[in-house]
Amino acid sequence: QVRLVESGGGSVQVGGSLRLSCAASGSTSLWSWGWFRQAPGKEREGVAVFYTGGGSTYYADSVKGRFTISQDNAKNTLYLQMNSLKPEDTAMYYCAASRYPVALSETWKSVRYYYWGQGTQVTVSS
Repeated sequence: QVRLVESGGGSVQVGGSLRLSCAASGSTSLWSWGWFRQAPGKEREGVAVFYTGGGSTYYADSVKGRFTISQDNAKNTLYLQMNSLKPEDTAMYYCAASRYPVALSETWKSVRYYYWGQGTQVTVSS
């Protein structure tokens, strides 16, 4: 079992920054983990994913150049640094993890991630 706990969400103005954290506990030998988000009335979408084996990172086109995903192995924590925030970044952000291989072609498929956190709200106002 893997338990994921997110923190760091909040309200910020356009152009501001936030850093989300996801602390993992339990069986923390993960294949990949990352951040998904869901805005009201919209489907959940992948934002950024970190493959632990080689340290590869992947980003949705909508956040490239603005968001950075990273992990602290010692703390079993995943981060998402979000800069230049836009109103369309407003959503509930979820940390998700998989202990089993996730093919690159399935990086953004939420069903490939078995473990999920409870979410942290990010609100960007203009």
